[in-house]
Amino acid sequence: MDERRAYILKESNTEISRLQLLSVFFDEEAVYKIFLRSQVIHHLFESNEELDIDKLELFHVQFTSSVIELLRKIKKNNEKNVSLIYDEIHMNEELIEQMNSSAYTEQNFNLDKQRQTLKINLSLRKLFDVLSDHSSEFPFSKNINSFSSRYAKDFYYSITPDELGQLIRYDPKDMYVDVHASIERKLMGLLCKHDFKTTFFYGLKSGQLIIEVYKFLDIDRYFLFFPSRNLFLFCDLSILKDVDWTTNLSEKGKIIQELSYKNDQLESSAAALKTYIPKEIISLLEENYLKISDLNFLEHLNNFDVQANILKAMLKTDLF
Repeated sequence: MDERRAYILKESNTEISRLQLLSVFFDEEAVYKIFLRSQVIHHLFESNEELDIDKLELFHVQFTSSVIELLRKIKKNNEKNVSLIYDEIHMNEELIEQMNSSAYTEQNFNLDKQRQTLKINLSLRKLFDVLSDHSSEFPFSKNINSFSSRYAKDFYYSITPDELGQLIRYDPKDMYVDVHASIERKLMGLLCKHDFKTTFFYGLKSGQLIIEVYKFLDIDRYFLFFPSRNLFLFCDLSILKDVDWTTNLSEKGKIIQELSYKNDQLESSAAALKTYIPKEIISLLEENYLKISDLNFLEHLNNFDVQANILKAMLKTDLF
């Protein structure tokens, strides 16, 4: 085998190997078919020394090299766009991490709800003793208002000023009034009957004013604690018709959930975009395959300059 023939066959193998790698990367049928057809043409020249080896070189110059250059340009452009997507994913992950590591998380809230429930139940027991003994002793547990100050912004449901006004409306003659607190008489009676067993239900806010709603463990009854007036009243939740009680995530939790969902979408987009080939390019590649699959194409190879140059022209388009 003369040196020129050996050199062209070696270069042909190199071009076909490059095309194979790209066909695996893109996993596109049109690219894979071009790779297989290029292999067939290479083996045809390799096993038939009487064929003009220069035509194999011309084939790669006109077709294979242009396809490889085109696919590499698409790959590079896709990788740039994928990189931008992963930059956004990374920024979202940093924000999620910051929110999760901040002072008050969903887990903190659920744990502190139990502590707050205990404080309220102990305070109500103490208030009962104070009222019974006509004492002026302070009935509330230490830092009883710290719970709402921590969690109202993120975890309490918003209500209107009118709804707030309806909830805290009462008749003074129905109340036990102490220097430190006021409570409905029937509410205190029900609390005693059920041994002060209640649990934190929901937090409400209207502007800067907040209400804590508690539920009796044994019955479907509710009462509220209005810290700014140290007021305890039965709570009629039917007043709050527009509150969606099924939304139990905090504002922070909702943002974290939305960012996580967005990152899932971005991950899927990045995976698809990485190997994306525009439809116009696929049509061109299919046209290329039809040309090199023509049984007589080698005989007319010298006349294919115009058709092959279509591929080269595509390298300058704005389709990708």
